[in-house]
This record gives sequence, C-alpha cells and structure tokens, in this order.
Amino acid sequence: MLSRHLINRLFKYAFHQPMKILLTVVSAFLLFAIPVKAQKSSLKVDTIFFEDFNGKALDRSKWNVEVTGQTNNNEQQAYVDSDSSLYVAQGVEGAKNGVLVIKAIFKPGYTSKENKKYDFISGRINTENKIEFTYGTASARMKIAGGAGLWPAFWALGNGKWPDCGEIDIMETIGDKSWTSNALHGPNYFGNTPLVYRAFFPNGTDVTQWHVYSADWSADHIIFKVDGIVTYTVTRAMVEHYGRWAFDNPKFIILNFALGGGYPQGENKVTTPYFGIPASTVDIIKSGKALVYVDWVLVTK
Repeated sequence: MLSRHLINRLFKYAFHQPMKILLTVVSAFLLFAIPVKAQKSSLKVDTIFFEDFNGKALDRSKWNVEVTGQTNNNEQQAYVDSDSSLYVAQGVEGAKNGVLVIKAIFKPGYTSKENKKYDFISGRINTENKIEFTYGTASARMKIAGGAGLWPAFWALGNGKWPDCGEIDIMETIGDKSWTSNALHGPNYFGNTPLVYRAFFPNGTDVTQWHVYSADWSADHIIFKVDGIVTYTVTRAMVEHYGRWAFDNPKFIILNFALGGGYPQGENKVTTPYFGIPASTVDIIKSGKALVYVDWVLVTK
C-alpha cells in the first residue's frame, strides 16, 4: 500500500512534467490503488464460522466429538473419541495448513458402552450448541477415499426430533468415486427422500481429489454446489409439495465417516462380509487408506 507521503510526492512531481509523464504516474498510482481496494472489499464477507484445522488438535471449543450410543441406518461402525480415528495433520498434499483427518479403522470386537460389538471404528463431530446458524452459505473443502460402502458426509441438522428438525445433506458419497449426492430431509420427505440429486464429476475428476462442497440456504431455496458450480436447487414450493418447510430454524454442522448401512447397501447390494461393505473395501480399511480429509469449513451470511 502506498503511503500518503509518497502519493503526495508523486503528484507534486507529476504536475511539473509533460503530459506523457503525468499519465504514466497516474496509471502507476491506479495499479497500486486498485488491488488495495479489492483487498479491503474482500474483508467485508460476513463470516459466521471458520475452521482451518491449523492447531495441534481438534478445537473442542468449536466441535463436539460424538460417541456411539444408538447406531442408525444399520451402519457398521462405532463412533469413538480417539486420536487414532479423528485427528489433525500437517503437510497433507494439496492443503496449505492443517487438515482434519477422519479415519476408518478395522478393530474387530470393539465393544461400546451399550455392550454392542463392532468390527470398525470411525469419527463424527458436530457444532451443536456451539456454532449454529439460520440461512447462509456452508462450505467445506474435502478429499475423500473411494471404496464401495464408505459413507462420509458433510451436512447440517436442526435441533429437536428428526426429521421434523430438518436436515441438509451438503455432500454425501457412498464409495462410487464418480459422484456425490445432495438431499433434504424433513416431515414427509425423509429416508428415501424425493428431494435428492446425484451430481457426477466432469471427466478426469473424482471424489478422491480436493473439492469445495457448499449449500446456499435462504428462506425460500437451497442451492447446492461443487467447486462453485450449481448441482441442485430446491425451492420452498418443491419442498412444500411433500410436507412442511423445515429450514427456517437454526442448524449445526456435522462431519462424519460412516461405513456400510442402508444407503450404500441400497446401491451396491452387498450383504457380506458386512452389510453394504464388500471385501475389497474391508481391505482398503485394513490398509489404513480409508481416509476423509477436511481442509476447512466456512459458514457465511
């Protein structure tokens, strides 16, 4: 940024020179001034929440770590609070700062507090009662392992009874690297909801590369995007064709990595060795390659 003193000197010099030199000086001044103005305008973005996972560990002032109680959707994993399955890493290719890593781990015989046994553990975090918002844009930059039955998600959920509280699925994938899906759940449009869309990546691109997944949420529509490109738009009228609009209440962010369960199994039809998880994916998990990376999460008004 040019100092006021330097600007004054430039203009005093310029106005004592021929017109050609004067124009050159003014042009140079504009080249300096325009980027400064652009930089200042970019700072006006109204940020509700930002997390770049650049600390040594997960920031518990922003995130709750969920531990499995009741297992939903016939999923095969237990969610645990463990540095082995949920941690912050540095030096991940494609990320400038730290990243959140959610890792699926093969751990036969793991027993939950409810005395239920699992062969897999994984991670799930949320911002409930810490960061909640009504309307805005929620985005996350993510890189996800492929493998049938791997079911990570980035989503927003309201407080209260499901599905009446409203659920916005900003990104889900069930192992097919060529697409992710968007969906809304609420009263009379849940489970196998009619408000769902499968967004395929362009040729040469897939879910294992870095992408920004986002949803623009307003009082009358929700627009889903991948890398800034609109994939699916749902209007209030579309929702109210099925039931009450459940998207006028505060939502919190969830990041999780499920394994198997109803959604993947409905697609891959696998029942053994695990419901929704074929042997090839068990091998991926055993090899330590079933990873979800989250570079950052941003919520703006």
